[in-house]
Amino acid sequence: MSLIKGSAPLAARPAPGNYAVDGPAHRLFFEPHPRRIRALLDGRTVLDTTRGQLLHETNLLPVLYAPLEDLDAELLEPTDHSTHCPFKGDASYFSLRAGDRVAENAVWTYREPLEASSWLEGYAAIYWHKVDTWLEEDDEIRGHLRDPYTRVDTRESSRAVEVRAGDEVVAAAERPVLLFETSLPTRVYVRREDVRVELEPSSKRTYCPYKGEATYWSARLGGGRVLEDAAWSYEAGDLLDDGPHAIAGLVSFLHDDLETCGS
Repeated sequence: MSLIKGSAPLAARPAPGNYAVDGPAHRLFFEPHPRRIRALLDGRTVLDTTRGQLLHETNLLPVLYAPLEDLDAELLEPTDHSTHCPFKGDASYFSLRAGDRVAENAVWTYREPLEASSWLEGYAAIYWHKVDTWLEEDDEIRGHLRDPYTRVDTRESSRAVEVRAGDEVVAAAERPVLLFETSLPTRVYVRREDVRVELEPSSKRTYCPYKGEATYWSARLGGGRVLEDAAWSYEAGDLLDDGPHAIAGLVSFLHDDLETCGS
């Protein structure tokens, strides 16, 4: 399960139990992440660490912090920018300069963190989107680091489902595939032959670090009405090697004008 989302023990509203987690509703958890992580900008290695720590913070994705000495000091330029976090303290920033590339305020550190977060001293973090490439060991990672407490499971189901736009049936499946992802709503995937409207390719793409690249589709309903980006699929070649291959080529629907009903 997730540590910090939904009803998890470090979430703002944890599920009932026969124990208590003392402390504020906003919680922090700092744990070792021993995998080798590298960040590159313009071909230069900005960060190379095996001493990273993941900061789990209520309702936020985990953030990788690394010892400052594991960043290339030659590429760091202090700036006047600062921010304040009521749970961690005042953050100081650095820009990254590699060749002709400058990533402004890409790195932050808490030089004098609050006492309750004193373990952050000496560590720094990098905004994910401010560098070109992230590597975990020798594999490139996209989107964000995986949360070690997140699971993605798929299950064949005999619960019949319908996807409706008002009175019009958009899809009907006797045996859908259900995808369960930690702290997210259950997603229903159906086979193409179960779709009763025309699906038109969309230019939209998204990336999931647990599944891969999603292709989007617009649904053309009766009377010519089109619901833009109403469905997505993970095509076989776009799924990660360790992704949930049971959903390869299947379609899932999500749109304000659609309702999914199941037995």
